[in-house]
Amino acid sequence: MRKIVLTLAVAAVAALSLTGCDSIDLTKQDQAATGAEAPAAGTGAPAPAATSAAPSAAANVAGVKVRDDATLGRVVTDWKGWTLYRFEKDTPKPPKSNCEADCLAKWPYVPYVENMKIEGVDQKLIGKVTRADGSLQLTINSWPAYRFAGDTKVGETKGQGVGGTWFAFTPEGKKAQAATGDSGGGY
Repeated sequence: MRKIVLTLAVAAVAALSLTGCDSIDLTKQDQAATGAEAPAAGTGAPAPAATSAAPSAAANVAGVKVRDDATLGRVVTDWKGWTLYRFEKDTPKPPKSNCEADCLAKWPYVPYVENMKIEGVDQKLIGKVTRADGSLQLTINSWPAYRFAGDTKVGETKGQGVGGTWFAFTPEGKKAQAATGDSGGGY
């Protein structure tokens, strides 16, 4: 199993280097936020450095909560405090993610986790969507949820307003209105 995971990781790094895309290492971001190494899924052992742009179980989003942002007001974060975003090119009814390939390098999707902790968001607004590859993505008010690779510290909202299509989630699953992020680049 480890050989397969390593082979896939090497293939992902090769693919990203060929496309010239930046990747995000959610495990290292999470370690920086908590000061601890993330355990490998189901082993309790330290996880090897993640190199794939798409999050895995190593990202370990244990839930969602709400925090007050000085510019945006109340926004939704994962349990560790990373701001969660929605993409206006996705669809909520039916829920569908339109962020694939290069997009995921900058906007890794938030995996859906059964029995996650939910604080400050109505339980009825929390759901999941099956991505094209069969993985499950968290939805809030039917909108797929993402993190932004440009947020390098817990609590940052640099993804807000990027390309006029990326917005932090409010606790109601709506888009935060104040724009503080880069206005160019789309994704």
